[in-house]
Amino acid sequence: MARTGEKVIIRKISGNDDIRRHLAALGFVVDTMILVVSQMAGNLIVEVKGSRVALDKSMARRIFI
Repeated sequence: MARTGEKVIIRKISGNDDIRRHLAALGFVVDTMILVVSQMAGNLIVEVKGSRVALDKSMARRIFI
């Protein structure tokens, strides 16, 4: 897991096709930079492509940095 305030680059997205398509529609694609805005109990708010998105920990674990 990335820390709050840390900018990271997405290296891989795991999961079935539906999950990967859903994350891609939100802007989570390989080689995209994201910023972790805040964390609480494993859930994240991240900034991706100028938008803030909330992810629960099960979805966040599918995004490899």
